[in-house]
Amino acid sequence: MFENFRVFETELAGRPLKIETGKMACLANGACLVRYGDTAVHCAVTMSAKPRDGIDFFPLSVDFEEKLYSVGKIPGSFLKREGRPSDKAILASRLIDRPVRPLFNKDMRNDVSVVATVMSVDQDCSPEIAAMIGVSTAITISDIPWNGPISGVSVGYVDGEYVINPTAEQKAKSQMAVTVASTEKKVAMIEAGANEIPEDVMLEGILFGHKTNLKIVQFIQDIQAQIGKEKVVVPSLEPDPELLEAVKAFAIEDVKAALDTDDKKVRDERLKPVYTAVHEKFDELYPDQAAAIDECLYRTQKYVVRRWLLDEQKRVDGRGMDEIRPLAAEVGLLPRVHGSGMFTRGQTQVLTVATLGPVSDQQMLDGIDPQEFKRYMHQYNFPSYSVGETRPSRGPGRREIGHGALAERALEPVIPDVDEFPYALRLVSEVLSSNGSTSQGSICGSTLALMDAGVPIKAPVAGISCGLITEGERWMTMVDIQGLEDFFGDMDFKVAGTHKGITAIQMDLKIDGLTPEIIKEALEKTRKARLYILDDVMLKVIPEPRKELSKYAPKMLSTTIPVDKIRDIIGPGGKIIQKMCAECDCKIDVEEDGRVFIASVNTEGAERALNMIKTITSDPEIGAIYKGKVTRLMTFGAFVEIAPGKEGLVHISRLDVKRVEKVEDVVNVGDEVMVKVTEIDSQGRLNLSRRDALIEVEGLVPENDVPPTRPQRSGRPPMGGHRPPRRN
Repeated sequence: MFENFRVFETELAGRPLKIETGKMACLANGACLVRYGDTAVHCAVTMSAKPRDGIDFFPLSVDFEEKLYSVGKIPGSFLKREGRPSDKAILASRLIDRPVRPLFNKDMRNDVSVVATVMSVDQDCSPEIAAMIGVSTAITISDIPWNGPISGVSVGYVDGEYVINPTAEQKAKSQMAVTVASTEKKVAMIEAGANEIPEDVMLEGILFGHKTNLKIVQFIQDIQAQIGKEKVVVPSLEPDPELLEAVKAFAIEDVKAALDTDDKKVRDERLKPVYTAVHEKFDELYPDQAAAIDECLYRTQKYVVRRWLLDEQKRVDGRGMDEIRPLAAEVGLLPRVHGSGMFTRGQTQVLTVATLGPVSDQQMLDGIDPQEFKRYMHQYNFPSYSVGETRPSRGPGRREIGHGALAERALEPVIPDVDEFPYALRLVSEVLSSNGSTSQGSICGSTLALMDAGVPIKAPVAGISCGLITEGERWMTMVDIQGLEDFFGDMDFKVAGTHKGITAIQMDLKIDGLTPEIIKEALEKTRKARLYILDDVMLKVIPEPRKELSKYAPKMLSTTIPVDKIRDIIGPGGKIIQKMCAECDCKIDVEEDGRVFIASVNTEGAERALNMIKTITSDPEIGAIYKGKVTRLMTFGAFVEIAPGKEGLVHISRLDVKRVEKVEDVVNVGDEVMVKVTEIDSQGRLNLSRRDALIEVEGLVPENDVPPTRPQRSGRPPMGGHRPPRRN
């Protein structure tokens, strides 16, 4: 039945890699099923028959679809089916999109849809890597014009050795997680997170991954040679050369004058009359060619900027190639939040706000990844006013999620462990003004906010970007690119790190790839710029994290109890823990391993709850003093609860340092009193003394030294129990 069914096999990182074609999704332009270990990802690519009219971009969509059946889970939603993509699925889509997109024909205007469906997951064999290889194969064997293939691998660094596609066990030990995509000649994409890795170690790891990729690229090329379809010819969209030269000659001097400023708003205003003048001159000469005229103006601007950079070493704002725009940093801008920091670089400005909460506020994840919770969360918002535009906010898009994840990855290595700092952390970066490198501005602003909040981070982190202009064999890089240089340039190479080393990298390209020499220079330039930002700007504003948390932040106490005592502090139906939370005005979280976290804005309440928990989970000792609450009054004394479920009797003779005629003369129900354990009988019942506690704690002197009457135990319930019913 499946006469075109083929299976192609190779090995990747010691595990079998199989690509099956000709059986599934045969109506797509190209499709394959990738099996890597027990991971299976189906990849399909389709292209519309005709170009989309009236657009000046390539409409490509890449979707990485997580199916929870792939890991034996049922979705947790009410509908019990997958909903919108998770953040990790969106990041995986972007990871595939970035190396694939630049290799399509620049004249493509046909809609192209790429779908990678995760059907089975072996946690030792990354579905993201399998999807990247599968997408590359599907496009390569299809009739869609493309200058691939590519391959992608993950590189770990375990015990001083590089590891390709590390297993789950190796990932837990690895000092870096680097995804490298390559064509047959160059590095096409880099995405990295690392624990302060030096630049030379990072570069060697990237090249190590690139070398492995070349073998898989050859494997995909062999598949194409056997079953690949003939590629469709895309009609050229190049403007009339005569029109291009005429527009350039007419407008180039005006374009130069308009672009020669560091103010984005001024530049945009200067360009408006240039567009008007060009259309007035050429619309009649070239009827129905308005879009082509706009394209010629775009190319003229691109020509001017690239000539300035390559030939004159000139930047639009007059800076040197390695010079950073004016910088400013501030902390403590918002009085009621837990921490805030604002970082300004030229016309790019980002305000980050830090919020601390109990560990139970951590994010619950429902995906194919084994990670179930995320304690440190970073979110990035990019409102339209930040670029001077008017449009309604529609929630975070893929770009916002990607930039937030990059900042999160950059700072995660310096966030203290939960045992050291038992908080959940949420950082929100609000882009107030954007003229390039807002993601790196959010990293700097977030470091400031964390330090302002008193989070004991291991080291401050800063981020900076490096741009690239290429022409044939010529190339040059520049530090801290602004919007125009990003728009007309070939690369945005973002690097974040500490004084010690790199914590995150993200590389966006508009060309087919980078050589090792370009990567090495970009890493070195960003290292120098990063150190300058840290030492000369950020650390001068706040040299270290604040010693104390904001008075509005919850105060957190923690302890560890025996696992078999967890039920004692939870109580039946949660009654005891709910009572403690209400009485102490706090929130108590109990982990399965016995760790207990107590959060309260009131330190006294948190300490009281901690003492209660210690009292519940440990047996009272004779001579120990507790703060308890009077629960019942009897003629012979008062019952005092020293912890939920633990109650003892204070005999009337031990209520005060003086003689007591009536219990009500000294205490009432609900009063909080200090008591001392004087006896624990054979049934575990407690005898307590307020008199002894007053003498020992407050130093009061008794009126006489006559020994108090021994308390009567008859009819009193055992500790924590109830009075037995009377018999008639």
